[in-house]
Amino acid sequence: MSRLCLDTSAYSHFRRDQPEAVRLIRSATEVLMPVITLGELRTGFRLGDRPAPNEARLSAFLSESVVRIVDVDDAASILYAELGADLRRRGVPVPSNDLWIASLALREGATVLTFDDHFRGMARVGVLILKP
Repeated sequence: MSRLCLDTSAYSHFRRDQPEAVRLIRSATEVLMPVITLGELRTGFRLGDRPAPNEARLSAFLSESVVRIVDVDDAASILYAELGADLRRRGVPVPSNDLWIASLALREGATVLTFDDHFRGMARVGVLILKP
């Protein structure tokens, strides 16, 4: 059983048919899409030259039965604070959006799927970092 929480890089590589990303996402029993990831993706869509097709592909992906959108709540904010304080004490910089994604994955008991190495420094968070 695999429960994956996607960051923006994981979804982007999946859409570019990166083999390992496709394999892992297609074989997952549940794929969590944080609202933070959706915001980052949709910002990119609007800055690119294919916003409508990209949004249509995202909508189709979100409608798949194994995909669930996860949102921030009070429990996630507590985990965000705990993870963020730990990282700051250790001098490990992490973008705040990625800290939110990690907090949601931790709350849900899922593994973050990413291509970003900075997730490695997050204690308590299951992370699978792929290489392009």
